[in-house]
Amino acid sequence: MALSNQELVLGAVDVGTNSIKLELARALPDGSLEKLHQERDPVRPGEGVFKSGYISREVSDRILSTLRRYGALCRRYGARVRAVATSAIREAKNKDEIIRRARREAGLNLEVVSGREEARLICLGILYGNSPRARSLCIDVGGGSTEVATAVGERPTNLWSISLGAVRLTELFDSSGEVSSQQLTLMREYAREAIGTRVPRSASGFGRNALGSSGTIKAAVSFASDDGTSSVSARRLAGAVRELVKMGPEGRRKFFEPRRADIILAGAVILEALAQHLGLETITTVDRGLRDGILVDLMRRRASRIDRSMIEGAEALGSRFQFDQAHGRQVARIAVTLFDELRKVHKVPTSARPFLEVAALLHDIGNAVSYNRHHRHTYYLISNADLPGLADREREMVACIARFHRRNLPDAGHPDLRNLTLPEAETVLKLSTLLRVADSLDRSHHQPVQEVTARATRNQVVIRLHARAHVDLELWDVEHEASTFEQVFGRKLICRLARQR
Repeated sequence: MALSNQELVLGAVDVGTNSIKLELARALPDGSLEKLHQERDPVRPGEGVFKSGYISREVSDRILSTLRRYGALCRRYGARVRAVATSAIREAKNKDEIIRRARREAGLNLEVVSGREEARLICLGILYGNSPRARSLCIDVGGGSTEVATAVGERPTNLWSISLGAVRLTELFDSSGEVSSQQLTLMREYAREAIGTRVPRSASGFGRNALGSSGTIKAAVSFASDDGTSSVSARRLAGAVRELVKMGPEGRRKFFEPRRADIILAGAVILEALAQHLGLETITTVDRGLRDGILVDLMRRRASRIDRSMIEGAEALGSRFQFDQAHGRQVARIAVTLFDELRKVHKVPTSARPFLEVAALLHDIGNAVSYNRHHRHTYYLISNADLPGLADREREMVACIARFHRRNLPDAGHPDLRNLTLPEAETVLKLSTLLRVADSLDRSHHQPVQEVTARATRNQVVIRLHARAHVDLELWDVEHEASTFEQVFGRKLICRLARQR
C-alpha cells in the first residue's frame, strides 16, 4: 500500500511471554485508527525464564529473528514505533543484552515497561472512546503476569499487576501434561493467594462484569461458554477447569493450537481465581488490548496532547515525598512558558514538553532524603518510580532533566547519561537549562512572579517578569544561570522586571 507523506503510520510491538505481536495502523483525522497490518509469532519469549532467571541463547535468537522482521516491516511503512517488553524480559537477568541486540539488529528501541504501565496501556486499549462516565473493570491474563484495572471512562482509577501468568503457573506446577487433583488444588490455592495479596476486593465495586483482553482469556472463555460466544458466566469457569483437567494433554492439543494447549489450564485457573476474588458474574472478551493502547498513546502524543494522568501521577509521587507543591507547580508553569516562547532557540520537539513539565514538578523531591545532594536523590527516585504515561527511556530522560537542575552541567560521558542516545542527551541538556532558569525565578519559594514573557533576538534572550512582590532574590539567582544558558544556547540571557501595570 502506497502511503502519502501526510499520512501518519503508527506501529506497536508487544514482546510478551507467550508470543510477540506487531500491529501497524494509520491515524485518521477523526482520531480513529485504520489497521494496516498485523503479525503474531508464538515464539514463547518467556520459555524457562521464570525458573532460571535467564533467557537462553536459543530463545533470544528466536526473539531477535522475529524483531528483525518486524523492524523491516515498520521501516517499510515509515511507521513511528513503540516496542514494549513485559514480564518475561522484565524479570530476565540478561534483559540488557536483549535490548542491545534489538537496537543493533532490528533497529527497535525495546522498552521494558513496568506492570502498572502495562496495565495502563491495556486499559487505554480496551476503553478508548468509552463513555466518559462509564465504570469499567478490565483484566488481562498474560504469560508471566496478570493485570487488573478499574476505570471511569477511559481513565484508570486503579492499576494492579500480579506476578502470575499462564506460562509462569504452568512451569511452576508442571501442568502442561497430566494434572492430578492434588496439583489442581495447589494451583488454585496459589492463584487465589497471589491475587488476594495484590488486588483489594474493593475493585469489585466497578461492576460484576469484567472485560478480558488477552488471547488466554479469549481461549478460556470460548471453551467455557456453551455456544463459543465471547461471554461466559463465572460459575461456568469452575466446570471448565475440571473439564480441561479431564481432557488430558492430548485432548487439549486437539482442541487448542499447540502452544496455547500447554498453558490453557493454568490460564483458566487464574481466570477462575480472578472471578471469585472480584465477585464477578460474567467475563466478556474484547478484541482490543495492549497493542491498541500503545497505538492510541502514540497517536495522542503525536498530536501533542499532554496526558493529564502523567501530571497527576507526578504530583501523586511528589506528595509521597512531601514536596513543596506550590513551588513545583510554579517552576513547571514557568518552565513550559519558556519552552513555548523559545521554540526557535531550543529547537526541541514538542513531544518532549511533558518531560520538562514532569521534571519541573518533581525536581526537588530528593529533599526528602537529603538537601545537600537532593538533585542526585531526585534522579534516583524518579528513575525508579512508576509514572503513568512514561516509558522507561522517557522516565530516564525526566530523571536526568531533574538531576541537572543544579550544580554542574553534564558532559557527554556523564554516567547518568549512559542509557540515553546522543540526541536524547542533548535534549536533556537543553531542557535542564530551561529548568534551571525557571527554578531561579522562584528561588524564594513564595511565587512572587505572576507572569513571564520571553523574546529572542540573534544574540540574546530577554525575559520579562511581572511580579506581585519583590523579586530581588530571583533576579540575583537567575544571573548565576546566565553563563550556563549562554553556553547551551549561544545567547546572552537578560532578565528584567516589567513595569507594574
